[in-house]
Parts: sequence; structure tokens; C-alpha cells
Amino acid sequence: MSAPVPSPEPGEWLVIIDPQRIFADPASAWGSPMWAGAVGRIVRLAAAYGNRVVITRFVADPHMGGSWEPYYREWPFAVVPDENPLYAVVRELGDVASAAGRDGRVVTLPTFGKWHADLRAVVGDQPRLRLAGVSTDCCVLATALPAADAGATVVIDAPGCAGSSVENHQRALDAMALFGPQIVIDAG
Repeated sequence: MSAPVPSPEPGEWLVIIDPQRIFADPASAWGSPMWAGAVGRIVRLAAAYGNRVVITRFVADPHMGGSWEPYYREWPFAVVPDENPLYAVVRELGDVASAAGRDGRVVTLPTFGKWHADLRAVVGDQPRLRLAGVSTDCCVLATALPAADAGATVVIDAPGCAGSSVENHQRALDAMALFGPQIVIDAG
């Protein structure tokens, strides 16, 4: 039996970070081995948060330059258009993504971190956020730190996050825990 999900705090938003095939498919070079264990929790969280759910998506932009240039030389499989099935939201969250999209609550960016003007336009400048998604040690971490630094209160839903490995997931959780009380780890 799965653990119950927490009830949202008043005004709190659930931000589901990058629940896309490129990160969920075990055959993908970026697939998380932890995704299958996290997705059920994320679906239950989305149901609890209703219309206070934002979905973020990562889509490569090979024209960004700088450090992204050698990055995409190392990962050329990811340099495909937004419409490529690799960047589609996973089937389990398809209905959530459709509802969020209709209401302008899908944020697509070419960066790991999603704390950006597009996300702030939905949740506000200093919101209370619960973060779940993939990868704990990349996009979740890169979103949590600047959000907290800007004054957001951030709760990391550890069972709703999937890392690139169990070890890297734990390392990221440990690093984010150093930022308490601005970032709190909820072990569920």
C-alpha cells in the first residue's frame, strides 16, 4: 500500500519537474532508474493539488551557446524538436499536463533550472512550492536553490523525485537539506 500524500498547505503549488519520456524511459541515456517508483506518488500528488499544479518541460536549444555547446556535443540524441516524442510528458500524467496546458501552467525551458519568469508568472515571486520530478540531482536541485534564494519556501517531496541513481538522488537531497529552513526535505 502506498503512503498517503500530504494535503497542500494554503496557497501551495506543486511543481512537477520535467516528467518527460526522455527522463522516464529506461532505454533513454537520460532515463532515471528511479522513475517507475516515483511516478505513482506524483500522480497522487497532482490529484491532491488539483488546479495548483505546474508541469515543467526541458527542451534542448542547441543555439544557446556557451557551456551548452559542448554539452550537446556530448548528448546529441537530445537535440531534437519540441514535438519529438522524447520530450512528451509521460502517459501517466497526460491528463494533468492537458489541464495545466489549457490553464497556462506548463513551463517549457531549455535550462536545467526552471525558476524563471515563466514559472514565477504562474506561482508568484515568493510562493510556497512542493517540488517533485526528475532528476533530483539536476533539474530539481537547479530549480530549488534559486527559488529558495529568491524567497520561495520550497518543500522537496523526496519520494516523488527520481535521481540519475539512488546515490545521486540522496546526495542532492543532502545538499538541498543544507538550505533549511528555506528548503525542507519531506521524506514522505
